[in-house]
Amino acid sequence: MVRLEVEISGLKLKNPVMNASGILGLTAYSLEKLAKTGVGAVVTKSIGLNPRNGNPNPTIVETKCGLLNSMGLPNPGVDEAIKEIKKTLKLVKIPVIVSIFGFNPDEYLQVAKKLENLNFSALELNVSCPHEKVGEIGQNMEVLAEVVKKVKTATKKPVFVKLTPNVSNIGEIAKVAVEAGADAVTAINTVKAMVIDIETGKPVLGGIVGGLSGPAIKPIALRCIYEIFREVKAPIIGCGGISSWMDAVEFFMAGASAIQIGTAILHKDLKVFREIIRGLNNYLRRKNIKNIGEIVGLAHKKF
Repeated sequence: MVRLEVEISGLKLKNPVMNASGILGLTAYSLEKLAKTGVGAVVTKSIGLNPRNGNPNPTIVETKCGLLNSMGLPNPGVDEAIKEIKKTLKLVKIPVIVSIFGFNPDEYLQVAKKLENLNFSALELNVSCPHEKVGEIGQNMEVLAEVVKKVKTATKKPVFVKLTPNVSNIGEIAKVAVEAGADAVTAINTVKAMVIDIETGKPVLGGIVGGLSGPAIKPIALRCIYEIFREVKAPIIGCGGISSWMDAVEFFMAGASAIQIGTAILHKDLKVFREIIRGLNNYLRRKNIKNIGEIVGLAHKKF
């Protein structure tokens, strides 16, 4: 009997697969659809203190190597979002992770305080959006530590920190987050990038710079997870370019205890979750491995 159950900082999941924040995480209806695919948990779109319209169009462009987006963190603001989260909690019977962002430590604190009385399962701190100043928080160790410490004073729920790859030493950044109180880290967010229209000579995206996602960033994400695993004992949630069960296995071997799927949903639809969960089951059975945890960090072991 193969076991895919995992526990992330006290959060029990029937399997280690979930969606990445920003993909189908805006409404209770879309999160319910995600939950019905069999995932272990669902993650909301990032929620901020105040309403935001986001960046002007175009906000998404497909490239030869992946998807580039510059959404600009559009959201209705935490007070309005609470209404949708309450609906979600009535419809979704698996763990719900709420992603939040802010432009300074006090904004993260205020959002966390407003959400604390809701019965969701964990907070994920987006400190890494590459096309907004939020991303600068994840690059500044002192500010990052302050954000985590403040949020931890406002919640009893597990706090995950979503890290940016746009730093010179992500292992060191992860260590700062964990020492400040983070219960787990999510790695990685998108990679800072851009596209230029050679006819007009102008950047294609309305926000000029965006975040690259999809298969192109998978090797970057794997390297980041590998480095983080060597630096911290906290669980790692792997994210970045996963589109198959084989990709997922690599992430576990690099050190991830769970994974998130983003861009692959747009290319393969919701069936990608079932394919990955089924593929993981079959792989473990074929290898005569009883528990998914047995392959976590396998690439670090000396043979």
